[in-house]
Amino acid sequence: MNDLHDLELLLRSRVPLILIETRDEKRVAGLFAELAVSLAIPVMAWSATTGMQRIDYEAAPQRHASEPQQALGQIRATATPGIYLLMDFHPYLDDAYNVRLLKEIALEYADLGHTLVLVSHELELPAELAGFSAHFNLSLPDSERLEDIIQDEAGHWSEQHRGEKVRTNRRTLDLVINQLRGLTGSDARRVIRRIIHDDGAINGEDLDRVTRARYQLLDTNGALSCEFDTSDFAGVGGLNKLKRWIELRRAVFLKPDAALDPPRGILLVGVQGGGKSLAAKAVAGMWSVPLLRFDIGTLYNKFHGETERNLREALRAAEAMAPCVLWIDEIEKAIAAGDNDGGTSRRMLGSLLTWMAERTAPVFIVATANVIEHLPPELVRKGRLDEIFFVDLPDAATRAEIFAIHLRKREHKPVDFDILQLANLTGGFSGAEIEQAIVAATYLAREQGTNLATDHVITEIQQTRPLSQVMAEPLARLRQWAQDRTVPAN
Repeated sequence: MNDLHDLELLLRSRVPLILIETRDEKRVAGLFAELAVSLAIPVMAWSATTGMQRIDYEAAPQRHASEPQQALGQIRATATPGIYLLMDFHPYLDDAYNVRLLKEIALEYADLGHTLVLVSHELELPAELAGFSAHFNLSLPDSERLEDIIQDEAGHWSEQHRGEKVRTNRRTLDLVINQLRGLTGSDARRVIRRIIHDDGAINGEDLDRVTRARYQLLDTNGALSCEFDTSDFAGVGGLNKLKRWIELRRAVFLKPDAALDPPRGILLVGVQGGGKSLAAKAVAGMWSVPLLRFDIGTLYNKFHGETERNLREALRAAEAMAPCVLWIDEIEKAIAAGDNDGGTSRRMLGSLLTWMAERTAPVFIVATANVIEHLPPELVRKGRLDEIFFVDLPDAATRAEIFAIHLRKREHKPVDFDILQLANLTGGFSGAEIEQAIVAATYLAREQGTNLATDHVITEIQQTRPLSQVMAEPLARLRQWAQDRTVPAN
């Protein structure tokens, strides 16, 4: 997108009020300074600290016009048409006098020719001004521009360090560029400058830092949390078909291919403790993208319409973090169909389904569910998500793999244990229950003052009643439902 060209078209359309929501004030000022030449019109900028100042050439600020009413009064009294950038004017939109002045300037546009540009990180215009306004969205830097920023900052660092080159490699550079997408140019430059000046390198450890920096720039109202402890599928036992499905779509998600539809998301259905949540984390780790955990329950508000607005803002924040994985855990609890809340759940579901169908940003959804009966049919049917996977209890081979994973995690050698015997004894155990057997056995070994051994684990296994026994009937119903409706994850 050519911002300069699009902004010029908007100005020529003779809109009195233009709203630009951004933190990149310098870029906005630079664009309007360029336009001042081609349009042959003066451009002024106002802020509460400096007053009015012309920005299309060097000029001293007019500090006598630092109060908003003074500034608007001066603009209205000026006979020569001009463009006026009002920086961070949003706090003054609560004043009825300021709103009336803005409206009168807009109404007199045919005579005065003044264009007011409100620039702030967040803008909500009063209803009486909405009809005179238009929004303008600055385009975000593409991959090529982001690489130029990195090269520019690397050049500055090299000049300061006697020609020493910044250390990196092509794969890491591509991953960092991918993580920087969604940031403004100035924000991306600040992040890169901090990373390079730390140690003169751009490496894999910097990926988390880029993700954290992006997340800190978002206002998510607590609905989205960024999970930084993501692993790859090497730390997940079984789920071989799911792993294969995810691996096949990795390249297309990160670099869209016109010949292929981009992957949109999956629903993981299965027993509790079967590894659904771990799989969600592993998708993000495998693709080297941020993982956002979406807590829909935090969006609900007692005031009419506020819940839906919170949902829209959370989804916009997720798009700002793209490319990313959006993990909606136990989705059935958040949007179960019901009529006991004045229709809020239904409206929430409608808004979510619309976004799922129409979004263009690379946000991959991983939704997990334990009780499929509580999910509305609109969500379960194909088309909203790419596939529904059923995560069943692990078979013997997978249980052996899970034992090995958790023993290594605790710095034990699997060869020192009878893995096959343990796997055979844990039929009906979930992955979480296998892990807890090892945890409990570790306490038992500590109590006896010995090293953890197979016998300790067997003792704990024999004292455990897995959920598959306790909840046998619901599990049987879930398996029957999944038989013809889902794809086995393993």
